[in-house]
Amino acid sequence: MADSHPTPCISVHQALGGGTAADVLLWRNSCGGALILLASSTMLWYLFERAGYNFLSFVANVLLLLLVILFLWAKSASLLNRPLPPIPKLEISEKTVGMVADELHLWINHMLSTAHDIAIGRDFKFFLKVAAGLWLVSYIGSLFKFLTLIYIGVILSLSVPAVYDKYQHFMDEKLRATHGIIQTQYKKIDESVLRKLPLPSNREKKMQ
Repeated sequence: MADSHPTPCISVHQALGGGTAADVLLWRNSCGGALILLASSTMLWYLFERAGYNFLSFVANVLLLLLVILFLWAKSASLLNRPLPPIPKLEISEKTVGMVADELHLWINHMLSTAHDIAIGRDFKFFLKVAAGLWLVSYIGSLFKFLTLIYIGVILSLSVPAVYDKYQHFMDEKLRATHGIIQTQYKKIDESVLRKLPLPSNREKKMQ
């Protein structure tokens, strides 16, 4: 008899990259990285959203405190013949700058190409998906502040992967069933509405 729960092709840990970030998101880090991330994000959210602390003032005060500590450390080290603060040399190599520039170049060109296709109506279905996504983002943004949304994202990133990793088989079955229902409804909408809408493909061909 075949197993009713097929073995997944890829684990959640592998899907997340299989590195330190995956260990943190799945609460497998022995140093408590997930707990530190949760505690620090909760503290920052409370400071800026509940206590009313200004972000710019907070950053300036932290940098000022760090600068004063390092300055006094360096001065006392020179007077007492102690080693200077172990500050590494901070610089960005040309190779790193070139790699980042190449990635940004590809990403920006892809976004511009996508925006161009949407603007001229080449893919109406994709236009509806983007419009629905932007409307959803706008609606969610009207309900929460920006920092609250970031905090919710941190909470979800630390909870959803761990829960899914624990109940993967059960959730996969429910997701497959939900996906089937969505596909069925989308086909109905596609056949009754989307395919009846005029597309500018013939006009574009004549213009080209």
